[in-house]
Amino acid sequence: MSPPWRLFGDHLRLAVRLTPNGGRDAVDGIEVDGEGEAFLKARVTSVPEKGKANKALILLIAKSLRIPKSSISLVSGETARKKILRIDGDPEDLLKKLEMFLG
Repeated sequence: MSPPWRLFGDHLRLAVRLTPNGGRDAVDGIEVDGEGEAFLKARVTSVPEKGKANKALILLIAKSLRIPKSSISLVSGETARKKILRIDGDPEDLLKKLEMFLG
């Protein structure tokens, strides 16, 4: 299984499977789908309308990694459950923060 992130020169890309209206804002670990792709499993209390759930996801990831939310952007999956986030910064530093958060 490959991890749900990819490192690039100036950023990290993170694959996420989001559950909006999830009862609480939380990251529930890593999940592998039927095709063998790994995703970070996340849930937010926000509803999936007008980008509210996407904004809540970005805020959740920013708080979890202790980075500014302005360094996170949505690359793909604006209206889908599976999303790709771009997190700007030193990829090695971001990876350390992500691994520490996930335990």
